Amino acid sequence: MKFLIVNGPNLNMLGIREPQLYGTLTYDELVQYLAQQAARLGVQAEFFQSNSEGELVTAIQKAYGRMDGIIINGGAYTHTSIAILDALKAVALPAAEVHLTDVDSREEFRRISYLGMACCCRFSGEGKQGYVHAMEKLLEIIGNNNTNSIN
Repeated sequence: MKFLIVNGPNLNMLGIREPQLYGTLTYDELVQYLAQQAARLGVQAEFFQSNSEGELVTAIQKAYGRMDGIIINGGAYTHTSIAILDALKAVALPAAEVHLTDVDSREEFRRISYLGMACCCRFSGEGKQGYVHAMEKLLEIIGNNNTNSIN
């Protein structure tokens, strides 16, 4: 199983950005942790982070035919980007939405998720563990789809 793990704007600033909300874990530490967890689950994980909406769209498009699923933390683009939504819909891969913080308990505008419209599940407010739960859920969903297609 191959998953693209996409992180949007300002996630490269983890450990510096609002530590009272996001903690002190750095982006590099997050990637290292997730790579270990992916290996434990038998997942080949590819990581991509950008502050640019167009680069995120391109990374998602490049997943087509190469990846089995996508885990996306779109950062602020979650609440604004129809372009990223359209890219997720275009590749039609099972996708999971992740947020480190509980976006539903924050500002009202964060409760809108365009990206979630193309995702099969959402993990919010679980910190780094949300990504692990997303991997586990995608494995379950893809496994069930493969089992159903055999019958």
